[in-house]
Amino acid sequence: MKHIIIGTAGHIDHGKTTLIKALTGRETDTLKEEKARGISINLGFTFFDLPSGKRAGIIDVPGHEKFVKNMLAGVSGIDIVLMVIAADEGVMPQTKEHLEILQLLNIKKGLVVLTKKDMVDEEWLEMIKEDVKDRVKGTFLENSPIIPVSSKTGEGIDKIMEYVEEASEEVEAKDTIGHFRMPVDRVFSVSGFGTVVTGTIFGGRINTGETVEIYPQKITGKIRNIQVHDKDVTFAEAGQRCALNISGVKGEEVSRGNVISKEDIMEPSLTIDCNLYYLKSAEKPLINRQRVRLYHGTDEILCRVIILDKEEVKPGENAYVQLKLEEPIAAQRNDRYVIRSYSPMITIGGGAIIEPVAKKAKRLNKEYLEELKIKESGSADSIVESIVNKLSSNYPGNNEILKALGKNEDRLADILDTLVKEKKIIRLDAGDKPVYIHNKFLMKKIEEASELLKEFHKNNPLKAGISKEEFKNKVFGKNLKQRNYDEILDILLKGDIIKITGNNVALYDFQIVYDAYQKEIKETILKQFKEGKYMPPRLEDLSANIKNKKDFKAVLDSLLDQGELYKVNEECILYNEYFTEAKNMLTQHIQSNDFITAGDFRDLLDTSRKYAVAILEHFDSLKITKRVEDKRFLM
Repeated sequence: MKHIIIGTAGHIDHGKTTLIKALTGRETDTLKEEKARGISINLGFTFFDLPSGKRAGIIDVPGHEKFVKNMLAGVSGIDIVLMVIAADEGVMPQTKEHLEILQLLNIKKGLVVLTKKDMVDEEWLEMIKEDVKDRVKGTFLENSPIIPVSSKTGEGIDKIMEYVEEASEEVEAKDTIGHFRMPVDRVFSVSGFGTVVTGTIFGGRINTGETVEIYPQKITGKIRNIQVHDKDVTFAEAGQRCALNISGVKGEEVSRGNVISKEDIMEPSLTIDCNLYYLKSAEKPLINRQRVRLYHGTDEILCRVIILDKEEVKPGENAYVQLKLEEPIAAQRNDRYVIRSYSPMITIGGGAIIEPVAKKAKRLNKEYLEELKIKESGSADSIVESIVNKLSSNYPGNNEILKALGKNEDRLADILDTLVKEKKIIRLDAGDKPVYIHNKFLMKKIEEASELLKEFHKNNPLKAGISKEEFKNKVFGKNLKQRNYDEILDILLKGDIIKITGNNVALYDFQIVYDAYQKEIKETILKQFKEGKYMPPRLEDLSANIKNKKDFKAVLDSLLDQGELYKVNEECILYNEYFTEAKNMLTQHIQSNDFITAGDFRDLLDTSRKYAVAILEHFDSLKITKRVEDKRFLM
């Protein structure tokens, strides 16, 4: 399932918090100082439901220049931004800086919200709109809607909802299969529970009971409880805001900026290699070894910039840089970051991390710079990854990937190993030769599977699930070999996406719920099969006194699906425990007497020859027994 995080941005007192209250009905300013002064100081978090019923998290960030640090901690994990501009003031200094930050963090979706519409006339409003259009040219907001609203009257709020609904469909789903990672933005203690941390999950999934590690300190703890949108849940995944109650960790051992992940997944580092875009708005060139403030995830760290490919970086230029940090960081390749000047604190640039655990580099070293360019572009790795993504529906092996490359690549095995380790692709090892699928392909299939199962459960509420074969053909296609299909099912099972009952696949949290009438039918059916034992009732007799034959069949099928009843053949159904008992009695008899006859088995079960023979023939089909003339032996 796709999860969406909305964030606000904009100048102080332009109505961000009031807008969120109009959208959600909830107040995000919680500090006494915030309420007293009427300005947001810290991050605010809440949620709201879109018209489709999809629930979106929302982050309110402070607009004051003194609290840009807090703003950066909030927007690093958002999908859609509401750029808030007051209609009575227009674009202001923090509007510009926030927009630059969003650009540097590569936010791709958003709209401009002109608040306080009720305070200006239409002529002024049109003038502000034109000014805003000019200011956002060349940014990701250039072609986005500009929606005037009044948070007091509610005018325009529905249009924001409509845009967010539409934009949420275009947002790329987060990686819920890779390893779990969540930057911490709040830490507090709850009496009787201990340490609680909150944040936006960047990747993967976390379940209650799992062990996590806190980076960069490398302290381990266990997840005692998880909350998403104020409700207890058994797991949370990428794209959701959540609160984690961690046992074995003291509150003072964790702080904003730390990263919660799995054990031994990440490597803290004091040196990172990056590409850097130095803003045009910067007042002077960036010089080598300049001290700056780095913002990554929810962390702020002082560092020095080592310029690797030139003497200095002029405003508007790109560069390769190495950041020497004063405290360790836990990062991943391609993570976005922002830098601000040490003093005065002004945003001056940002980019992407190329190497999160870098070695010391000499400036202007052509060989090192060439390595950085290869890492940045991905080179052969990116091409192979792209091919696997393209061919995933055919479940390609090494030969198919080599053919698609169009050239011999003797590093292919190493590249595939690297991509598997980085969780970008998945190797299915069953069988003679491994096949590969892209993580994005699996994510898409998981979405398709969830929709298919959701619809199936809606139409068949008493069925334990869809058959494995039908599930395979409808979701993964006929090209997938059975042994590789079993591996994928195992991945989905471990990810708590599905569950399997007998030969049926269902959503992990699906439960069969009988209504009162169906419960009566269930109890009647089970009672008759228990009492009948090895002389089971005929279905036509059993259903004779039940008015709704459709409900009878549905309940009977659900009991068979769930394994409470066992179908030997069309005329012989047994209570499951009796079937198991019959198998044990058969085995023990043959072990003691070498063989069994139909007459022996009839007497053993105290049944008729008809049912004894039916059960014996079923054991033959299961390869438990082998018939030789009128005797049966164990296989």
